[in-house]
Amino acid sequence: MSIITLTTDLGTKDHYLASLKATIYSQYDDVKIIDISHEIDHFNILQGALVLKNCFKDFPPKTIHIIAIDDELSIDNDHVAVFAHGHYFIGADNGLFSILLDDFKAEKIFSLNISQKTDFLTFASRDIFATAACHIARGGTLELIGKEISDFNVKKNLLKPVIEKNLIKGIVTYIDNYGNAITNINLKTFEDVRKSRNFSILFGREDEEIKKISTKYKEVEIAEKLAIFNSNNFLQVSINQGNANSLLGLKFFDTIRIEFK
Repeated sequence: MSIITLTTDLGTKDHYLASLKATIYSQYDDVKIIDISHEIDHFNILQGALVLKNCFKDFPPKTIHIIAIDDELSIDNDHVAVFAHGHYFIGADNGLFSILLDDFKAEKIFSLNISQKTDFLTFASRDIFATAACHIARGGTLELIGKEISDFNVKKNLLKPVIEKNLIKGIVTYIDNYGNAITNINLKTFEDVRKSRNFSILFGREDEEIKKISTKYKEVEIAEKLAIFNSNNFLQVSINQGNANSLLGLKFFDTIRIEFK
């Protein structure tokens, strides 16, 4: 049985998600649909890419991932199907794939040429992506539903921190459900620049400072702030049993500086 995952900004209040799932099951019922998230902020491709990036490798090879965020077809937003890292991804080439697959190259990229059966042009996940996913799930090839292209429409990649000899300057790229502020600074980058030196992690108006990396939350007292590398090896600023987003005022795109001495 094939697996199709869904990462969308559709929410759960309206009928859109039900229509998408119903379309998949109507075309091919021998699949398992897994909801990754439907609470992505509207049109926030960075947030959607990070959510999927943090978990898609946990799925079996040849899992099919539908990403329905800012997916209306336009000159700038082509619809594509991608095979990369042993998985299939279907979505709009709106910069999301440049973030999602920034650390390895896609093996195949196809511009989809699936004809819509309706004149409703704003629900690509139901009318285009679901058809593509079911075609792949039935064992169909990408060559039958699209034209191969050489690369993505690469847009500025916000996941790369600024690196200097004595400084890493990153940003908050995601606030999770616990209020943890997750950054674009990974463990390898941190250690490569650190070279066993002391450091200060600065944020807010830079009157907030952390001088050590914790390995678990309970290394500090309840309500105390800490810095920790999460399960995906990205630096996050947290509060033990608290909410760093609200209590420290950390928001999406806020600057995080690490100074080395």
